[in-house]
Amino acid sequence: MKKRFLVTGSAGFIGFHLCELLLKDGNEVIGFDSLTDYYDKYLKIARLEKLTKNKNFIEIRECLTNLEVLEKVFSFYNPNAVVHLAAQAGVRYSLENPRSYLDSNIVGTFNILENIKKFKTPHTLIASTSSVYGANTEMPFNEKQKTETQLSFYAATKKACEVLSHSYSHIYNLPITNFRFFTVYGPWGRPDMALFKFVKAIRERKPIDIYNNGKMKRDFTYIKDLVKSISLLIDCVPQKNNPISDLDTLSSVAPWRVVNIGNSKAEELLNFITEIENCLGSDAIRNYLPMQKGDVEETFADCNLLFSLTGYRPNTEIKKGIKKFCEWYVEYYGKK
Repeated sequence: MKKRFLVTGSAGFIGFHLCELLLKDGNEVIGFDSLTDYYDKYLKIARLEKLTKNKNFIEIRECLTNLEVLEKVFSFYNPNAVVHLAAQAGVRYSLENPRSYLDSNIVGTFNILENIKKFKTPHTLIASTSSVYGANTEMPFNEKQKTETQLSFYAATKKACEVLSHSYSHIYNLPITNFRFFTVYGPWGRPDMALFKFVKAIRERKPIDIYNNGKMKRDFTYIKDLVKSISLLIDCVPQKNNPISDLDTLSSVAPWRVVNIGNSKAEELLNFITEIENCLGSDAIRNYLPMQKGDVEETFADCNLLFSLTGYRPNTEIKKGIKKFCEWYVEYYGKK
């Protein structure tokens, strides 16, 4: 049965792939995106051009801070579910321009919450991040761990959105799922992310910056695995006082939960770079640097709750994922 979904951040990396998957399954998708200039707008436009070829995709080009337009979208389309991905991303950029995170992440999420309250949306899914685990050192990161030591303003705004959504869920009995991403990568990726920057620099014979002298580990999650997980979670609507097991993070006072989505492997950054070199057939010029403010040494997801809810675990090996990205990059930017 065809359903109607509102996806915010539809021109973004994750939003684009999620919209493609939902459309492929025969659904109608309302894509809401402002096309900010944080990175190359033409890449976002190219993603949208692919989406708009499908008659079931409806593009809304507007800011989430425009509450009047957002209310009209909810009123006219009345979506079966909302997947709220739109946000100002990037840990390092939040050191330079924190206000953009306040406006995009917190105000934007508040406006979504106001509308799902007004229109009683059956299920709302909100993107969070592994960065909320901050200075936690117990690995793998488990959703039931305390998350009180965020190391960047980006992470702080995402944690704030989790808390805000819980309060709305409790007060207005709104089913809400927050999901925490772990270093997403793959074709059509963002130019500010490590894989994109590494591939670009290696092909151009320019140095790559490697922070903490390479002593970093990341739970790299392939984009197709991520959006499949999100699509499966759409049907896993939280029900108050009905946890699925002891693993469940379902709130004791609200139809609200939080779920990790990662590959459940802590990969060495230097191994990740070696795989890129192997794929491109060229060695990187390595520029080792100290740790940057706001960054963490390691991320590693416990995804047992995701599996309990959906029966699915992300499982793409970095060798395969990096190859897919490099193939896309060469096709999109040319073979020179």
